[in-house]
Amino acid sequence: MDERQERKDQHGDGAPGPDDTANALYELAFPAPQLGTGDTGPVLIHALEGFADAGHAVALAATHLRDSLESELVATFTSDELMDYRSRRPTISFSGETFTDVQMPELTIHAIRDTNGKGFLLLSGSEPDLRWEQFVDAVRRLSDHFGVTDVVGLNAIPMAVPHTRPPSITAHGSDPDALGDLPRWGSAMKLPASASMLLELRMGQHDYRAAGLSVHVPHYLAQTNYPAASARLLTAVTELTGLQLPIAALQSAAEKVRDQIDNEVSGNSEIESVVAALETQYDSFTQAQEERASLLAAEESLPSGDELGAELERFLAEQAGTDHGNLDTDSDDGNEGPRSPM
Repeated sequence: MDERQERKDQHGDGAPGPDDTANALYELAFPAPQLGTGDTGPVLIHALEGFADAGHAVALAATHLRDSLESELVATFTSDELMDYRSRRPTISFSGETFTDVQMPELTIHAIRDTNGKGFLLLSGSEPDLRWEQFVDAVRRLSDHFGVTDVVGLNAIPMAVPHTRPPSITAHGSDPDALGDLPRWGSAMKLPASASMLLELRMGQHDYRAAGLSVHVPHYLAQTNYPAASARLLTAVTELTGLQLPIAALQSAAEKVRDQIDNEVSGNSEIESVVAALETQYDSFTQAQEERASLLAAEESLPSGDELGAELERFLAEQAGTDHGNLDTDSDDGNEGPRSPM
């Protein structure tokens, strides 16, 4: 068959061998969940928090998928092997007299079924600090074992876009034709790498159909929960893979967040003019998408994205009594909406 099937045949059932270094990075759940069989293997979605998670959109999307759909643990990665605790120190609770609990970073794979019962895998949690190549190799071997065919990464990046417009998105991957009508970035560049980017690269090199989705979050809201971006990511996953994923709770939460932001901006003519300029820039880009214009291209008649963002950040920072990192994202139907674990 292909390279993945040959590797499965060498190991018998496709499970990683006991002497593999990569096997030491995780612990498999027992018994292993059954994803079922079909015309194609399951999709692996990776949603790593940290480097590219503006608006906590990736974390919110992953939490929403685990909480709203049937989910079973497949594997737990060993934090001690992958995390630098001095770089991102865990949070420990102190009662005043004794330490009572600690929140260690987690990195797991879950088997999840969409609303039609189709199984897929979700790799989610903190981005590894260490041993990236070994981590990617471990994910690849697990993907071989479960017969994964497609790999999709979720990212959220801060951009000079307004909160008053639907979140835009760009797609990339090893098979551009498989991306369909999803917008592309269109410009070559060099940028700091992430474990998610490396995973997409290496999986594509090993004959998986690997893709990535990057949603654009208003950069003045990069540190707050922004569920509208999470909903857009999951909608794009559906467009790309055919998985049927629920987004109603995220959309409800997004409406509440939008109302909160509008209330803070309303009545301040200076900030309203800045938002209007961002809207003009966004609308100009949307109109030019047919020509695949770059979102980075600045209109000469408009302030730069940095200038607009700095102005909004200054305004929001001056608002007394407002905690932007804890916007309420509960849904109206009584069910608790997703909250960022970060």
